[in-house]
Amino acid sequence: MKHKIGLLGFGTVGQGISEILLNKKDDLKKKYGFKYDIVAVADFKFGNVYNPKGLDIALMLKEASAGKKFSKDVVDWDNHKIIKKSNTTVWCELTYTDLQTGGPAIGHVKTALESGKHIVTSNKGPAALHYPKMKKLAGKNGVRFMIEGTVVAGTPVINLATGPLAGCNISKIRGILNGTTNYMLTEMEKGMSYSDVLKVAQEKGYAEADPTGDVEGYDARAKVTILANVVMGAGIAIDEVSCEGITKITPADIEKAKKQGKRWKLIGSVEMKENKVEASVKPQMIDLTHPLAGVMGAGNALTFSTDLLGDVTIVGPGAGKKETGFAILSDLLAIHREG
Repeated sequence: MKHKIGLLGFGTVGQGISEILLNKKDDLKKKYGFKYDIVAVADFKFGNVYNPKGLDIALMLKEASAGKKFSKDVVDWDNHKIIKKSNTTVWCELTYTDLQTGGPAIGHVKTALESGKHIVTSNKGPAALHYPKMKKLAGKNGVRFMIEGTVVAGTPVINLATGPLAGCNISKIRGILNGTTNYMLTEMEKGMSYSDVLKVAQEKGYAEADPTGDVEGYDARAKVTILANVVMGAGIAIDEVSCEGITKITPADIEKAKKQGKRWKLIGSVEMKENKVEASVKPQMIDLTHPLAGVMGAGNALTFSTDLLGDVTIVGPGAGKKETGFAILSDLLAIHREG
């Protein structure tokens, strides 16, 4: 089978997966029998394009890099029309995340699934706000709703829980789910003030101009919600997850942790207690002997507490063009393997 791929969004992640697919085309075919064409792309900045035989991705990457609109295979179809009318078999939803309403992504995902087309997404909106509904809709239409890229980018967190750890009862998931705040706490431990380190984080591109989503814990809360619903079947809403960011941590708090042989981390937690799932995001002092304490800078990590293996910790990048692109690739290959 030759997969016909569509991309909703051609920003950092859209260009990342395009570059990976372009560079690894022969390798993916040889190793996995994975054959594909990218036949449709919809982007509010660069335009909507469609060619049922495959687009000129190299040209599109060149044009996007130069900030130019797409010049070839341009169509006047809106996003929903291109989803439904194109010969795509799978859509990668890579538009911006809106954790209040789900943004346009909710509509994109719903249209694709109802049209019998798989969805692979790194957009936390649909996964955090409507996972049970989207999963049910996908099943009804015989397609997949794949979301590995929504939590810790390409580090295989969801795939680890549902794949290699299958057969284990996972009683608790606890970890560092936001690289921006982990970087900031690392630098604060070295002596920088909150305001100074935030400025540096923004200059380095770790934090947005409006850093609220990171520093108040909202980004981590979305990921915790996804983990609770996907791994533990909690069926909870995002506003049921208690949330506290790092904005109140002071130099005195940092020194207190040091004296106790601990360090501060913004911890997302999902735990099964008496047949009920409890989920939270809050700063915690972690003992230096715990694997999470050694994860510094912009790194992410999660510890899964299991009945058969004890604690299993995975550490890796939580963001990035190539890294999130890999998450999209891993889900595309999973769809391919299942035929």
